[in-house]
Amino acid sequence: MKLTGERPMEGSTPDSLLALHDAGYREIAARLGPGVVLDVGCGVGAQTAKLAGPDRFVIGVDYHAPTAIAAGAAYGPRGLRFASMDGSKLGFADASVDYVSSSHIIEHFVQPERHVSELARVTRDSGAAFIITPNAPADFENPFHVYLFDPHQLRSLVGLFFDDVEILGLEGDEVLHTDFATRRASGDRLLRLDRLGLRHKLPRRTYVWAYERVLPLVYDRLGRERTGIGSGIDESHLHTTATITESTPALLAIGRSPRRRVG
Repeated sequence: MKLTGERPMEGSTPDSLLALHDAGYREIAARLGPGVVLDVGCGVGAQTAKLAGPDRFVIGVDYHAPTAIAAGAAYGPRGLRFASMDGSKLGFADASVDYVSSSHIIEHFVQPERHVSELARVTRDSGAAFIITPNAPADFENPFHVYLFDPHQLRSLVGLFFDDVEILGLEGDEVLHTDFATRRASGDRLLRLDRLGLRHKLPRRTYVWAYERVLPLVYDRLGRERTGIGSGIDESHLHTTATITESTPALLAIGRSPRRRVG
């Protein structure tokens, strides 16, 4: 899989971002019991495998068919199952899943309410849905992120489809925040070269196309130290908290008691 900036990749993505994803799945796994677990946006399946456990049937789905096939080849022998489908139109019956995970997916939807609606539809009354997304004030510029949330906005959206909503922050320690600040400063210096803001005047598809091709070159030019690749930062540098600030890197929404459509 090539580096595009959309999916985290070992050895190509800054360690702190990999740690952010690892910590999110760690927190979800810690809250799971027995039953059917659905991971929406499973990628190559490495994180999905962390949700496996006794008395659990784990299914990963991804919009990109070749990626889902690769995940099945790697983790199917361990008993996990994978399929390709749209996260805003899941091919599962109503109330058929005990737990559903959506990690760093919702920010990619132009209409994120359709995604959350589907999560609620497939979640059983006794189950829970877990949604992880960047905290809007702390997010880096990324053309793949089309809809960002602060804690209040995320609670409001999830609350349309779940009666019980809990919002936590995925917070980093000083080491992680220093790494984020260093990378943000490097990114800001590069963005200042676009003094006229031309990137925001391009069609989004063109901006994404350029971003995919420029990002690997930028990482090579900056070097591993300035990009945070190989820094050694791991998930132990992150924890959940009920106190969320503008610098908190990510949000974890937990939706319980899904609302059912009438008629």
